[in-house]
Amino acid sequence: MNIKKFFIAPIQGYQYISKMLPASCRYYPSCSEYAKWQFETNRADKALLQSTLRILRCNQLFAGGIDYPIVKFKPPRVLQMCSYNFKIKYWFFPKESGKYFVIKTHSYS
Repeated sequence: MNIKKFFIAPIQGYQYISKMLPASCRYYPSCSEYAKWQFETNRADKALLQSTLRILRCNQLFAGGIDYPIVKFKPPRVLQMCSYNFKIKYWFFPKESGKYFVIKTHSYS
């Protein structure tokens, strides 16, 4: 079993149950969605640390707002990308040298 799937499965279970409750997260994307994006785009240990820190910030002491995940990413060379037939699930917007904001595509299916 893939380690990422091991961490993502309980998050998806929580998201299914939380749809029945009123939204209460102070951030966009929600803490569970943030954690899911982290595990899909980052190493498991870094994703767990960043998700835990995000959940700890989700309280009245912090203002909340928009907080996209930040990951280290090395873009593939253009010639490598030409040979793939793929759908885009996440966009990576540069933040600083080697670090990118992760933003999910809304039309992904």
